[in-house]
Amino acid sequence: FPPFFPVFPQALEAERQQNFQQLLRAEQAELVPNAEALECGICLQGVPAGRGVLLRDCLHSFCRECLRQVIEHSEEPAVACPYRDVTYTCDSRLQDREIRALLSPEEHARFLARGLALAERRSRNSFHCRARDCPGWCFTEDSVNEFPCPVCGALNCLLCKAIHPGQDCRQYQEQLQLRALHDAAARDTRDMLQTLVQRGEAMHCPTCRIVVQKKDGCDWIRCAVCHTEICWVTKGPRWGPAGPGDTSGGCRCNVNGQRCHPQCQNCH
Repeated sequence: FPPFFPVFPQALEAERQQNFQQLLRAEQAELVPNAEALECGICLQGVPAGRGVLLRDCLHSFCRECLRQVIEHSEEPAVACPYRDVTYTCDSRLQDREIRALLSPEEHARFLARGLALAERRSRNSFHCRARDCPGWCFTEDSVNEFPCPVCGALNCLLCKAIHPGQDCRQYQEQLQLRALHDAAARDTRDMLQTLVQRGEAMHCPTCRIVVQKKDGCDWIRCAVCHTEICWVTKGPRWGPAGPGDTSGGCRCNVNGQRCHPQCQNCH
């Protein structure tokens, strides 16, 4: 019989610790290099061991330059694995740390900016800062009427779609009408507000007549200047002449369990 060599617990524990440290180093690394030589599936060139990249989510391997170009030409911020053949297309995505490691700092900054611009274009409730050449933007909410831009610091009015420091909406819109006689930019802003009203995306406050807008959601809005509560679907005041709670006038929504209008979302 061959000699028997017992495996001591200390040796097993040392091997486990070594394997764990290897896994830990691989997990902490931004890129996982290929352990063996391979042929890049994009350029079909040979890639020596350690010179390519093994994608974490799908284990497909490519050369670094091909992956960099895939990222550079991606029209989506979520970059798809480029592996495909006649029967299969990989649906995995490159991880953020892999993208960051494959690009230079300048390329990565452009990649992030491209993704943000795409998100802004695709969002129906996005607002871009009105300061000249500022890249700042935000998602709008019904309850928020101002956007302090984190990039340039300008305070944007979401109702007027403008920056008007030191003026309320009524003062700005009245001055806008006067400036529009001689200022092309003011004319464009005035025409934009009028277009929003004509398309039903904005309305005149029934009390002070400034242009107000419902950005999303509920059919209840409040004028930023005179604080009149307004019913969006009826375009009139929410309450009667005595103010909040007066159901003798206004839109009379929920009086006797009835909505004020067939299109009312019944949320005011």
